[in-house]
Parts: sequence; structure tokens; C-alpha cells
Amino acid sequence: MRIGDVLKAKPSHDVVTIGPDAGVRELIARLAEHNVGALIVSADGAKVDGIVSERDVVRHLHHDGTVINNTVSAIMTAAVETCDEDTHLDDIMKVMTERRVRHVPVVHDGRLVGIISIGDVVKHRIDQLQFERDQLDSYVHRS
Repeated sequence: MRIGDVLKAKPSHDVVTIGPDAGVRELIARLAEHNVGALIVSADGAKVDGIVSERDVVRHLHHDGTVINNTVSAIMTAAVETCDEDTHLDDIMKVMTERRVRHVPVVHDGRLVGIISIGDVVKHRIDQLQFERDQLDSYVHRS
């Protein structure tokens, strides 16, 4: 199974981005508004400049209570693990586990085309297992 298949199955293909110069207050508002755990940081909405998550906010808040007055660029992760539509699902699962990340941007020819979350991966695996179970059940009951 490839990441492109997972993206096609998602109900929405929109990727919420935020500019690096946006404030942390705006970041928190957008995370809440879109009910997501991370935003892609992008100055132009197409190129991935970084990623920023709820975790980033909490970790920085723990060390510096004034982080709320900072910009996204001050707390984002700039070295972002990305994938493309042809990446195998198992490879992304391995990356998410080893790097302890929950969101991986999907990039094609240098442009942001989607995002895969750990929730997307889990849902896809559950759906796949349900399909296999149904197939086996059907096979057993035919015999």
C-alpha cells in the first residue's frame, strides 16, 4: 500500500499551513479551529519550510512562559521528514515510530500535496484488516 492510496481515502485533501512569521497565538487558534495537531509551516503555501505541532507549543511553554508572544519560526521544526505518494505505508509507519513524529507532509516535485497523520495510518490499517477479515469470513462461510 502506498501513501497516495491513503491520501485518496481521506475525506479532505486540504492541508492547513501557517507562515513562519505568524504568532504562536494565531498558531494555537488555527490548531483549534481546524481540530488538528500540527500545521505545515510555509511562506508560500506550497513549499515546506517546517512543521509545528501542539507538542512544540507545550515543550516551549514549559521552558519559557513567554513563548505565546513568539513567532512560529521560533518553535517550529525546520528539518522535516517528508514522503511522496509512492512511499510505502510500512515505510512511513517505521519513520513515525523511529522519529516519534505524528505528521508527515507529502511532497511532489517540491510542492506540498498532502499530509499523513498517525491517525490516517491507523485508520487505513484498521480498514485493511477489516476487509481481510470480511474476505476470510466470506471464504469460510462459502465452504
